Amino acid sequence: MKTIYKLLAKLNKKMLPSYSKNGLELNKASKMQLLIIGYRYFITKNSL
Repeated sequence: MKTIYKLLAKLNKKMLPSYSKNGLELNKASKMQLLIIGYRYFITKNSL
């Protein structure tokens, strides 16, 4: 199961935008941006 999460984490890094590099503030993020941040967090947490 961890291998699936590790694969997804690599795909996330290549395909999804990195909001921390863009300097996005969480209180100004849209619902879609918050969804992507939460998804990336979940996948990263489970791949470790």
